[in-house]
Amino acid sequence: MNDKITIRRWSIASELKTDEDICHYLSAVLEDADDDPAFVAAALGEIAKARGMSKIAEETGLGRESLYKALSGNGNPSFGTILKVIKALGFSLDIKPALKHA
Repeated sequence: MNDKITIRRWSIASELKTDEDICHYLSAVLEDADDDPAFVAAALGEIAKARGMSKIAEETGLGRESLYKALSGNGNPSFGTILKVIKALGFSLDIKPALKHA
């Protein structure tokens, strides 16, 4: 018997189909980020892939390859880049008081 297992690279980007999906995903990422900006940047990269990196690059005025690098999790995007990407994705930041741990 020759049972072959096929392994494919999976990306969350394929699951981010609606604004609601993206909001839930990014909210979960921000909860679990543990102050790791690379984790958040990588999540924004996945969202940008879901929406189309070329489109996001055009809307931000940034190069597509630069965005891939900045939002890879290994990049170090400026806060300005993060804000441009969030705006290009059609979202805004919302600040609320953090839950206080007793």
